[in-house]
Amino acid sequence: MAKLKTAYFCQNCGSQYAQWMGQCKNCGQWNTLVEEIIEKPSHKTPPFSKSKQHVINIIEVETSEEPRIKTPSEELNRVLGGGIVLGSVTLIGGEPGIGKSTLLLQLALKMKKKIFYVSGEESASQIKMRADRLTEVQNPNCFLFTETSLEKILHEAKKLEPDFMIIDSIQTLQSQLIESSPGTVSQIRECSNEIIKYAKENNTPVFLVGHITKDGQIAGPKVLEHMVDVVLNFDGDRNHLFRLLRANKNRFGSTSEIGIYEMISQGLKEIKNPSEILITKKFEELSGNSVAVTLEGNRPMLLEIQALVSTAVYGTPQRSSTGFDSKRLNMLLAVLEKRAGFQLGAKDVFLNITGGIKTDDPALDLAVVASILSSNEDIAISEHYCFAGEIGLSGEIRPVAQIEQRISEAEKLGYEKIFVSNLNKIPKRKFGIKIEEVSKVEDFHERLF
Repeated sequence: MAKLKTAYFCQNCGSQYAQWMGQCKNCGQWNTLVEEIIEKPSHKTPPFSKSKQHVINIIEVETSEEPRIKTPSEELNRVLGGGIVLGSVTLIGGEPGIGKSTLLLQLALKMKKKIFYVSGEESASQIKMRADRLTEVQNPNCFLFTETSLEKILHEAKKLEPDFMIIDSIQTLQSQLIESSPGTVSQIRECSNEIIKYAKENNTPVFLVGHITKDGQIAGPKVLEHMVDVVLNFDGDRNHLFRLLRANKNRFGSTSEIGIYEMISQGLKEIKNPSEILITKKFEELSGNSVAVTLEGNRPMLLEIQALVSTAVYGTPQRSSTGFDSKRLNMLLAVLEKRAGFQLGAKDVFLNITGGIKTDDPALDLAVVASILSSNEDIAISEHYCFAGEIGLSGEIRPVAQIEQRISEAEKLGYEKIFVSNLNKIPKRKFGIKIEEVSKVEDFHERLF
């Protein structure tokens, strides 16, 4: 009997070492090396294509539009760049209970395709109970398979020849060629590699569900995200109803688009116009509230910004933000104090973007500053005003991209005035909303109140 070969793998980055050491030299993490058994197969695995390749000039390469499968979810189509590309492998990650399995099960039940749904975490009866809750009309060509053995899954997939394949989740699969437990670096790498080969050879799109670590990263080696074609992140606050679907990597489209869903008792509901839902209808004007016009990809939407500025009771001022970068909040407070002369160093500042939405669009700066000034002076901002502008370290208000789309969205929702930078190139066509151009924070304060 041949002696088993072992190696040490970093559970953070997947680097391989011949012996154990305290720190991984590649990623710098401590105590992440785990010993795993290596067993190489005797046969050689076939490549993606058996045809002989030759060197070719890039000018001579013929290109064609990638065929896509339109899904019933317009939000998912937008994030993927127009639909699912044949033969592509998509990895979707997110917090436990955020709705990853629900999203893919809804997709499998509504698509008029032959679906192969593999679950290593739930039984067939559990999936059926959830399917009955999600929709009454179900896809008769949706086939379930509760198995964790990679070889059995691929064997059944080749027999079934599905149009679409879902695996929930990649961390539960185990290959007989690797003598280590499911979820380890070796198992994830081997299983992912075999699934990708199957997808490319049979031109079958595959969706993989991935667990995440406590740091928010997809569990397993980082090479997993490099191997797949698309990496989607499904996030949101479980205390709120809204879920955001973003593309961290997309070989077939943009990574700046966003899909918005609402979690209801019947599953995930698409949000066609998020601006109308995220903006609350105020019954009375309160200080500290403002509306920002942000942009996610090519999709403009309006967000409500809330700020509360009060005297620091415990001596040390607190700075807290929800949905907004706390470091950027500190920068904006420093600009207000240094450039505009507002004494905020001894006051608590709390900031919130309503609806549980998180965004890093710099165009929110102007609305954040407006909310802080409004709460500091206890003067309400008109509910008919909105804002779109970035603030620099010298106190100047900088232009933002695609200003015409932002203005049109605010105009469509009935706002009367929008504050923007005077450096923005405003189109000459006539808008039904008044455009207030400002240059510095000092001027902005005077014209706002």
